[in-house]
Amino acid sequence: MGKIARYLNQLTVGNVFDNPEILEKYATDYSALKIKPKFVAFPESTDDIRKLMRFFNQLAAKDIKVAITPRGAGHDTGGAALTNGIIISTEKLNKLLEIDPRDKLVHVQAGITLRELNTALSVSGLTIPINADGDETIGGLISNCPVDSCAGKYGGIKDYIERIEVVLTNGDCLQTNRYKKYTIAKKAVEKTAEGMIYRKIAKLTHDQQNLIEKLAKDTYELSGYHHVTDVSKKETMDLMPLFFGAQGTLGIISEVILRAVPMNSRPMRVVATFKDINAATIYMKEVQPMNPEKLDLYDLRIIREARETGKNLDGVIKRLEEGFVIYACFSERPASRLKKIIAMRDKLPRSTKFIFEKPETQTTLDEFDNSLVNYLSYIKKGERVPILTDFYLPVDNLEPFLKDLQILGEKLELDLALYGSFATGIFSLRPKFDLEADDYRKKVTTFLRAGAYIIDRQGGKLAGGTPEGRLKAVVTNAEIPEPEQKLYNDIKQVFDPNGILNPDVKLGAVSKFTLTHFRDTNQPKIML
Repeated sequence: MGKIARYLNQLTVGNVFDNPEILEKYATDYSALKIKPKFVAFPESTDDIRKLMRFFNQLAAKDIKVAITPRGAGHDTGGAALTNGIIISTEKLNKLLEIDPRDKLVHVQAGITLRELNTALSVSGLTIPINADGDETIGGLISNCPVDSCAGKYGGIKDYIERIEVVLTNGDCLQTNRYKKYTIAKKAVEKTAEGMIYRKIAKLTHDQQNLIEKLAKDTYELSGYHHVTDVSKKETMDLMPLFFGAQGTLGIISEVILRAVPMNSRPMRVVATFKDINAATIYMKEVQPMNPEKLDLYDLRIIREARETGKNLDGVIKRLEEGFVIYACFSERPASRLKKIIAMRDKLPRSTKFIFEKPETQTTLDEFDNSLVNYLSYIKKGERVPILTDFYLPVDNLEPFLKDLQILGEKLELDLALYGSFATGIFSLRPKFDLEADDYRKKVTTFLRAGAYIIDRQGGKLAGGTPEGRLKAVVTNAEIPEPEQKLYNDIKQVFDPNGILNPDVKLGAVSKFTLTHFRDTNQPKIML
């Protein structure tokens, strides 16, 4: 063990490692990248994080900069959970501190997973209705702020966060709240890191009010610090929105207070198949006003591949060679919605097939629920690496986008099967690549840039469902207008003056560094 790791172990209760086996394990996340850290720390308290931050900030002040990357479950698909510096993992910060069933509030450490939290809340009949991998941490969900497939009905993770505690680069703690103007004025005169932040962000949002109002009109963008649009409202100010999608570049989230909601009963599911996108779109536009919990679209090729691995999906796609499958589920008054869907049959092509929730179809619907996981995770040779995932696409442009996609697939010899949420407009592509092939880097780079082009061509946003991270930043950084870049860089400078918090993620990402750090071995992740 090196001198620095030994010193940090004396400094903290938790452990800090620099041995090759652990560094190798944390050199990858759910992205296509591989970057080996110098250290991995496992703090056991907020105080541990404060000591680590203070130490590396003091080094940075002496011009010895070590990049700090906070990491939850490592599920980031853009490479934001990787670094060549130190990873501070929140795995051991996974305690549920308090539940208030009466006010439906829950206080947790940031490393608790969504599954652990919802299991505990279920005892009180409560839940956080986020459709994300249950192993993702609450801190990670805030940092990535994904638009999940249930967000059309329930909103995203940001709609359930009341307050957060953040460890700043100098080791101080910041506890967010929506303060009125006179409270902000009092804080701004304090000679502390918190006072300095309030003073500078208040001035920045005031000076850039016109730009911020312009940014607020674009609701389908997560690059930069786009949620600055929610900081100042009606003579109040709250710093918390800046951390939604910040990907660990402004501070390390240590504790969170969330507002839960009552659990719903098991939703009723409906699956419908269509030969062409026009009929599918007409159907989805009719279903959307019924306020479904989910309204998802799948290219039929995804379901066919799941069937080939043994899933019993003949009831969904029998005798249908190409087309689309639409999945809808309803959690409130499903019977009335079912009647409306049945009444729609007369308006749709005779070839349209429906499968409704009933005892004899439950197994088929359960297997359908698992078909996407099957498609993404089980591959003989290669990997469905997340290059073009979670992008926004106007649903009215689905047909021309699919035409562009077909041309791109033929040119690159890729099977580009689209899937995503019609309700939110967030879609993904996960073609198979062999990471061990000689031309992999060239092919995947071409796919990223060409795919981003056709998304933009059809009015979409590459960083519409998740932030840019390292990977999407290869494209998005060049597209952000200079005044907007300056605003975001000024925000970063306020919180991280020494530039040590995930410095090469988001606006700091360097294309050459990212593109040379693609993994060269296949290691498909099981998408639970």
